[in-house]
Amino acid sequence: MSLDVRTVTASDYPDWLRAVQNGFLTAGSPTEEDVADRLVATDLTRLQGAFDAGRCVATFRSFAQRLTVVGGATVPADAVSGVTVSPTHRRRGLLSRMMAGDLAAARERGEVVATLIAAEYPIYGRFGFGPATWTTEWEVAVHRAGLDPRRSGQPEGGGRIELVDGADVRKYGPELHTRLAALRPGVVSRSERWWKRHTGASVIPAHEKWTEPFYAIHRTADGEVDGLMVYGTDDKWGDGKQPLNTATVRDLIALTPAAERALWHFLCSVDWVTTVRSGYRAPDDLLPDVLPDPRAARTVTHADWLWLRMLDVERALEARSYENEASLVLDVRDDGGVAQGRFLLDASPGGARCTPTTRSADLALGAGELASLYLGDGSVRRLVDLGRADELKAGAVERADAVFRTGRRPWCPDIF
Repeated sequence: MSLDVRTVTASDYPDWLRAVQNGFLTAGSPTEEDVADRLVATDLTRLQGAFDAGRCVATFRSFAQRLTVVGGATVPADAVSGVTVSPTHRRRGLLSRMMAGDLAAARERGEVVATLIAAEYPIYGRFGFGPATWTTEWEVAVHRAGLDPRRSGQPEGGGRIELVDGADVRKYGPELHTRLAALRPGVVSRSERWWKRHTGASVIPAHEKWTEPFYAIHRTADGEVDGLMVYGTDDKWGDGKQPLNTATVRDLIALTPAAERALWHFLCSVDWVTTVRSGYRAPDDLLPDVLPDPRAARTVTHADWLWLRMLDVERALEARSYENEASLVLDVRDDGGVAQGRFLLDASPGGARCTPTTRSADLALGAGELASLYLGDGSVRRLVDLGRADELKAGAVERADAVFRTGRRPWCPDIF
């Protein structure tokens, strides 16, 4: 029997969600409460499934998202999630069929880029995606950090740390996140539902094993909330009744270096906490160097994170800002077609203009490689050295790196 790839209906949804859980190795069937809660917030027109004899064997979901680009503007994005193919039905082209349909629909809707968090590295490059942000996680040995225990984590400059509850986070968090997005390319939008899910105020699927975390905010000397930290702890004790507890950060938003420093110092001073796990942070996070002894923080994870796929090259390149002035002709290769073309980018601190052109190209590169440069993190020189881009005119690499790269690395705080 041929496989039926189609849009998912409400009656299909429980089986589709079961297939998602199987794909991500969270065995078991979703509860009726979980299905009903998720269905309310799901756009079924953007759900695809592959069905074999009526049973869902592959899944694909997208949803509307806003992505912050260099300079603080946001662009509409097609956020891809819930991608699975059952192990019984691999290598039959199911993902390719669902991806092609979704990207075509996203382009027609006017979305500028597609985004995703790749569970496995090799999958998405063949669809024109490229890693646009990276993430790093540190583990801090608190006893080595060199912090003065007499200060008990109190901030300098008149600020203060307060422990709050989930309702306070739902009050302060959205505005803090909006302000962070204006400062950091790579940040993606969070809905009201996101805040409820991450503070325990809505239905939590059984397999996610929710435990209430601790919530801390940082206030300036004037009383303004400019930082938020969410963290959980375990309960471990060694021989001789010595505490061996680990605090793991689930979320940290800091609008200023002072707030970020204060929150890290606070967590590293909590009694009984001997180890701090940072959660996934930007690779150039301040954490190691805000400690008196940065060697107390060792890297435990460093990996690709947010992947991008260009859907509209002209609008994408015009949306972001540029610190330097340059004129570049980019020859973009795209097997999927939507980003294929030759484009003239005239960029300056005052704005940018990107148009199709027949002029000879300065650089040739794939759509995924352009995506990896888009938020300011990638290196054109490195792409050329790796054979993933071609310099067609002398000096083009240096001009491109000067115009695309940013002082701080982009960062996406979320998984979706």
